[in-house]
Amino acid sequence: MAQKIRSDEGLPKEGETNVLITSALPYCNNVPHLGNIIGSTRNRRTLYICGTTTLKEGISPRELCDKYHLLHKETYEWFDIGFDYFGRTSSPAHTEIAQEIYSNLGKNGYLEKQYKDQTYCEGCPKFLADRFVEGICPHCGFEDARGDQCDGCARTLDAIELIKPRCMVDKTHVVTTKSSAHMYLKLDVIQPRTEEWIKQSWKAGKWSPNAVINADGEIIDARMKGGLVPTPLTRDLTWGVPVPIEGEDTYGMKGKVLYVWFDAPIGYPSITAKYTPEWKQWWFNHKNVRLYQFMGKDNVYFHTVYWPSVQIADGRDWTTLHHLSTNRVEYLNYEGGKFSKSNNRGVFGPAAKDTGIPSSVWRYYLLSTRPETADAMFSWSECIIGNNNVLLNNFGNFVNRTLKFVSSQYAGVIPDGGDPPGPLSPNDVHDAEFISEVNGLLKDYIDAMDAVKLRLGLQTVMLVSNRGNGYLQSSDPNRCAQVVSRAVNLIYVLSALVYPFMPATSESILTQLNAPARAVSATLATDVLAGHTIGKPEHLFKRIEENMADVWRAKFAGVTKEASNDPLKAAPGSSKQKGKKGSAKSGAVVPNAPKTPEIIALETRIAEQGQAVRTLKAQTPKTPELDNEIKGAVDVLKKLKTELEILQKA
Repeated sequence: MAQKIRSDEGLPKEGETNVLITSALPYCNNVPHLGNIIGSTRNRRTLYICGTTTLKEGISPRELCDKYHLLHKETYEWFDIGFDYFGRTSSPAHTEIAQEIYSNLGKNGYLEKQYKDQTYCEGCPKFLADRFVEGICPHCGFEDARGDQCDGCARTLDAIELIKPRCMVDKTHVVTTKSSAHMYLKLDVIQPRTEEWIKQSWKAGKWSPNAVINADGEIIDARMKGGLVPTPLTRDLTWGVPVPIEGEDTYGMKGKVLYVWFDAPIGYPSITAKYTPEWKQWWFNHKNVRLYQFMGKDNVYFHTVYWPSVQIADGRDWTTLHHLSTNRVEYLNYEGGKFSKSNNRGVFGPAAKDTGIPSSVWRYYLLSTRPETADAMFSWSECIIGNNNVLLNNFGNFVNRTLKFVSSQYAGVIPDGGDPPGPLSPNDVHDAEFISEVNGLLKDYIDAMDAVKLRLGLQTVMLVSNRGNGYLQSSDPNRCAQVVSRAVNLIYVLSALVYPFMPATSESILTQLNAPARAVSATLATDVLAGHTIGKPEHLFKRIEENMADVWRAKFAGVTKEASNDPLKAAPGSSKQKGKKGSAKSGAVVPNAPKTPEIIALETRIAEQGQAVRTLKAQTPKTPELDNEIKGAVDVLKKLKTELEILQKA
């Protein structure tokens, strides 16, 4: 098949923009839920590293790590999450790097020995790792706070602070405390240097406001404002990285292991070391490498205060955090509550695949509702609306109708529209407005992605495809060859724009275009040339019946119910009339008749405005200014819905 396309070992290179990306390491003994999945291509040299870290089940630690590491890896692969390497902290390389850092902290005078009480289970009998003990949070009263952190108020804890502590191996065991000697990192001594680093990095990396530093560059973390205190680096456990002993065991640390909160972030460089023996070119290259880190808000302190303090105290020229993604990095909640593994509430790991919803649709919905400025809520109804109204009727419609027309009217060969290869002029006689609008949207996309505003970037992609639909509808039929050529080239641009969000969709577009992958460009150009033969057009998305929301809502509510796994069929016994009623309530009517570009555009705007309203309503604290902003956003949403009803009746 003929291609006629204009042409324009992953280690960092000096003088280029090299990007190192990490996302928080999930515990290997947990099943990832959709919030964990939330986590571009600009022709830049990048490396994306992640992995699993350690433990809690009635099998050996090694068996546990093997079991859940595979589960995590398979889940992320199905979601098309493109790690360059997905590793684990249970490796010899990790042990070596962690022990070297610990030794450097001692040599540099940042370690001290302290005697402290620790939780001890008389039934096991042994000291309990933080994740093996739960209890009532002393700050907010949350009943299932962990030994290291409370999911209710996000505060870090010492396990001995828990009220009514219970052993997670056997809740009937008696949990008490015992004194033990451990080595502590002198965070109080390091704090001035850490604060200086935070302020410099916040400014250089354009951090958005978070729990540590606000929009004015003021450090607001309560622990830092009150003065950091020495933090433990060792534990009395049987599983973990052994504390390195050089010469005589002066501090009595033989038999102890490194604490998981010290050990875990070292997984980023150690997993990189498994990927390449030249890992130091990424991690000791502050001048040429920019580190972007993605995580939930409960991990912000550890990546902006704790781990950077360790890097500073280690004394070497580490690659440190450049940008923390993104805004306040809030939580994704589930249908009015929280994801709960213990209550089987929400979608966990392989269950997403079992619904029959393609990974591209999952990725679109999760990224379009990505919690950036406030907690966001997962909704089955909104997920289905996003698929049917935005992906199917907007994005997929533009690609499919264009390529099918080329296939049926031009035998699959791009016609000669008279455009020379290269950028289209914004002063074009026929399409100046269209070309200028697309170029403006491309600039918006590039700006959004450079600022790590992923949700805005995805919204811009959909605006580009919507503009493409409008272009086809309003163009002069007498210019058919040129219009088709320009539409095909816009689709080629979309293949690059959508790749970071839906790589499988991007690959399908490239297959249908019979074109190689490309980088994002700043201008619309003629890159797919006259005489190029496209592939076979296929639908990118399929409609999901609206009443499947009720089926999935019941299935994942924590109560086991039989439900159809086919999202393309209605639930047995459900009437179509009922599904339509539910969709009308949400303001997203999906008629069976073909939709005009105007209706598709309005539906897209309604979905986006609805998300804007939900985001505003979730913000705290409530203020008169916020109430006015919410009222204004709701009024806009109502106006859009009214316009849609009028169009549909026309």
